[in-house]
Amino acid sequence: MKRRGRNILAFMLRWRRRHLNDNQFMLVISLFVGIFTACAGLLLKWLIGQIEDLLTQSFVTSTANWLYLVYPVIGIWLTMIFIRYVVRDDISHGVTKILFAIARKQSQIKAHNTWSSVVASAITIGFGGSVGAEAPIVLTGSAIGSQFGRLFHLSSKQMMLLVGCGAAGAVAGIFKAPIAGLVFVLEVLMIDLTMTSLLPLLVSCVTAAALTFAVSGIKPIFEFHMQDAFSVERLPAYLALGVMCGLVALYFTRTMNMLEGVFRKLQNRYKKLALGAIMLSLLIYLFPSLYGEGYDLITLLLNGNGQADWNTAMDRSLFYGSDHLLIYLFLIIVFKVFASTATNGGGGCGGIFAPSLFLGCICGFIFCRLWNIYDVMGLQIPERNFAMLGMCGLMSGVMHAPLTGIFLIAELTGGYQLFMPLMIVAVMAYLTIKAFEPHSIYAMRLAQRGELLTHHTDKAILTLMSMDSVIQHYDHVLYPDMKLGDVAIQVSNSKNHVFPVVNRQMQFVGAVYLDDIRHLIFRTELYRQFTVAQLMKKPECTLTVNDSMDVVVATFDKTHAWTLPVVDAEGVFVGFIRKSSVLTVYRQLLADFSTD
Repeated sequence: MKRRGRNILAFMLRWRRRHLNDNQFMLVISLFVGIFTACAGLLLKWLIGQIEDLLTQSFVTSTANWLYLVYPVIGIWLTMIFIRYVVRDDISHGVTKILFAIARKQSQIKAHNTWSSVVASAITIGFGGSVGAEAPIVLTGSAIGSQFGRLFHLSSKQMMLLVGCGAAGAVAGIFKAPIAGLVFVLEVLMIDLTMTSLLPLLVSCVTAAALTFAVSGIKPIFEFHMQDAFSVERLPAYLALGVMCGLVALYFTRTMNMLEGVFRKLQNRYKKLALGAIMLSLLIYLFPSLYGEGYDLITLLLNGNGQADWNTAMDRSLFYGSDHLLIYLFLIIVFKVFASTATNGGGGCGGIFAPSLFLGCICGFIFCRLWNIYDVMGLQIPERNFAMLGMCGLMSGVMHAPLTGIFLIAELTGGYQLFMPLMIVAVMAYLTIKAFEPHSIYAMRLAQRGELLTHHTDKAILTLMSMDSVIQHYDHVLYPDMKLGDVAIQVSNSKNHVFPVVNRQMQFVGAVYLDDIRHLIFRTELYRQFTVAQLMKKPECTLTVNDSMDVVVATFDKTHAWTLPVVDAEGVFVGFIRKSSVLTVYRQLLADFSTD
C-alpha cells in the first residue's frame, strides 16, 4: 500500500513539473488547504455544540447548577489523558507554536497537529473550558499547510506561505471572515505581502469561507442590528472606549503571563490538573457565563432590548433575579483571565480569540451603561454599538493587531456601517497597550528568547538563521600542557587558523591563533620549550549555544573579532563561529527572502 502511495505521489510530481510552474502549483495547493481547513473548522464547531448541548440542555435557569463544579474537571482530565497517552506532545499555545515553527523549524509543524488540536479543544470547550476554538483550528490549518508542503518537497519559503494559507483559511472559515483571515496572517504571523504570497492566501481564505457559507449559511456569526450610525459628536466616547479596551487588554495579557508562570512552576501534571480544575469549576459555578466560549452572552449583549433582556445574563447563577448586572459583568472581566489560564494551565486546550471577543463585548457594554448612567457630556450612546466596538478594541489590544480587529468584527457582525468607529477604537486600544507591552500575548515568549520573526527584514533574517548553521565544530582540541611540537602536528593536518584549548573537563580556556605562532612553528628546536598555556590567548567574549543571532552579530561588532568561541551552559567547548560564515549564510537567506 505504501509503495502504491509513493508511486502515485511520484506521478503527481512528474505531472506537476511538466504542466505547472511554481506559482500555479501554489495556487492549486492553497485551494486544497482552504478546503481541508474549512472542514476541520466545521467539524470542531459541531463537536463543541454537540457536547455542550448534551451536558447543559437540562439545566435549570433560575438557580445555580452543581454540575458546573463537575463538568470542567472531567473535561480537563479527559483532555490531559488524551494528550498524554494518545498525542504524547505539547499542543498548547497554538499561534505561538506557529510563530516558532516559522522562525525556527522552517515551517515544519508535526503531522498530529492536523487532528489532535481539534479533538482536544472539542473536549475541553464542550465540557466548559473557558477558552476559544479558534487558536486550535488555526494551528490545525497551519499543520495542514505544512503537511502539503512536506508531501510535495517544497522549499522553506513555500512552506512558510502554506502555513500562512492554513492559518488564513482557518480564521476565514471558522469566523466566516475571509478578509480577516488574510489580515490576521499579515499582522500576527508576520508573513510579508507580495503578489506571489497574496494570491494563495486569498484563495485559501475565499475557499474556506465559501465552503463554510455553503454548509452553515451566509448569516454572520453574531446577529447584530445597529442602533445608530456613526456620529462625530460621539468621538470622545469612541476614544475613551479605545483607551479602556487597551488597559483591559494589558490587564488580561500581564495577568495571564503571571498565572502561566505559576502553572509552569508546578512540575507535577496532577498538581496542575488539581489547581486548574478547581479554579475553573468554582469560577464557572459562580459565573456560568464563563462556561465554554461565551458566545451566548455576546449575542445577548449585541441584541438585548432593555434591562429585562440583559438580566438574563445572570441566569443559572447565584445572581439570578438580582439587579446587580454591572457588578456581575465587572467580576467576569476580572476573573475571565483566571478561568482561561486555569483551563490551559490545568491541561486543557484552547485559545484566546473567543476570550478576547467575550471580554471586549462586556467592556463595551459596561462602558456604555456607565456613560449613560452618569450622562457624560449630556450624550446618550447605544449599548449594542459599543458592545460590538469593545470586541474590536479588546482583540486589537490583546493580539496587537488593529486591522485584524477591525475587519474581523465587521465581518463577524455585519457592522460595516460602523467602520469609522471600529478604526478609532482599534487604533486607540493598540496604542494604549503598545505603550506598556511591545509584543502581543502570542509573541512575547518568543521575543524574550530572540525567536520572533518580524517585518523588519534584517531582524527577520537573523531570526531565521540558527546557531547550528554557522558553528564550525572541531574533532581535535589542544590542552594547556601540550608542547609546541604537538601544536605543529595539528597545524600541518588542518586548514584552520585558530585552535581551541580546553581543560580535561573539555571546558574552553583559550585559543591558539596560527598568526601568533607562525614565526615559531618551523623552529623544531623550540618544540619542547613552549607549551600551549604560553601560546594561547583568551578571547574577549564567549558565545553560548542559546544566544540568538542578534547577540552573535552584536558581539562581533563590539569586539571587532573575526572568530568567536561557542560553549554550552557548563562551559564545554562546542565550536567556533567565523564572521565570514555568518555573512555567507545571511546573504543566502537575504537572496531567498527577497525573491518573489
